[in-house]
Amino acid sequence: MSEFLSDGVELFAASCVADYAAAYPWWESFLGMPPSFKATPTEAVWEVAPHRWIVLEERPERAGNATHTLFVGDLDARVAAISARGIEPSDLETYDGVRKVIYRDPEGNEIGLGGNPS
Repeated sequence: MSEFLSDGVELFAASCVADYAAAYPWWESFLGMPPSFKATPTEAVWEVAPHRWIVLEERPERAGNATHTLFVGDLDARVAAISARGIEPSDLETYDGVRKVIYRDPEGNEIGLGGNPS
């Protein structure tokens, strides 16, 4: 077992933006809930699974370059719920029996949801 897996690791995956105030509503709507906590006035953190966190942080020099994928149990239900909140996918990929629905925030950060074929 890797030393990284045996020691109570917490994973924080960050999406950096140039304008936190403008990006925040998109992320809250996409994730369907307010953040678990706000670390600073320009950094919000959502726990998406135990010990797994999505971070939105204002860091203009790094804005728009994140790529994340979350593998979910019921992809169709998640996509429908996100669509009901007014956010539509940017792209859809299917490969090796896995579907991936890709979303992009207003600054270009990518977050994909993966799941098995229906």
